[in-house]
Amino acid sequence: MSETTDTQESFMSHLIELRSRLMRSIIAVVIVVVALFPFAKDIYAALAQPLLRVLPQGSTMIATDVTGTFLVPLKVTLMAAFLVALPYVLWQAWAFVAPGLYQHEKRLVLPVLVSSCLFFALGMSFAYFFVFPVAFGFFAGYTPVGVQMMTDIDKYLSFVLTMFIAFGLTFETPVVVVVLVRMRVVPLEKLKAIRPYVIVGAFVIGAIFTPPDVISQCLLALPLWLLYELGLQLARFVTVPAGDAAEEGTEPAK
Repeated sequence: MSETTDTQESFMSHLIELRSRLMRSIIAVVIVVVALFPFAKDIYAALAQPLLRVLPQGSTMIATDVTGTFLVPLKVTLMAAFLVALPYVLWQAWAFVAPGLYQHEKRLVLPVLVSSCLFFALGMSFAYFFVFPVAFGFFAGYTPVGVQMMTDIDKYLSFVLTMFIAFGLTFETPVVVVVLVRMRVVPLEKLKAIRPYVIVGAFVIGAIFTPPDVISQCLLALPLWLLYELGLQLARFVTVPAGDAAEEGTEPAK
């Protein structure tokens, strides 16, 4: 009976701590949103700059929804606020799960979290500074005579978010490869053996998630392939010897 009571109390204490850390994370995001809200228009203007640069003289972006001029900059501000607050949010997540991890898991999780954030940010930056100018320039160059190139700000935001997510996840490839090898889910030799399939899959993913032009597809597929190769090289240094693996399996949580 006492064991059941202790288990229930432990479960409730974990729920209370989880709620507390979720509230702290939400409050942090809200504080950043409030701080950034006066600059919402400027943030959206910066996001739209790659398209605005290639629009013909006299062309502008449009809002077909009555509330679009308010909601779209607000959505962009929310996204920016979450990215700014992400280190604190991840720290709260780390503080919640760390007590239940083995020491070797602690050594793995924190670098994975940090590197995941960095690679995702690199992917978004790559999309913004390299892919967007190329893709939008390509589309602007093929605008038919008599057609004025314009786009709705809400549709533009949806397109940008899709590209950010696609390239952000693509740049997570080295982290995924290293984790798979480090956790002994897939042997390094097996990952090397499936390299041809990865290359084909990279171009398939590029064709699905990028605009229908060859340049944009290659700008996603080639980094995905190269990052996979980078992951293979990094994974050579994180392979755990069998003796160390046995020790890690018996290591107590701290």
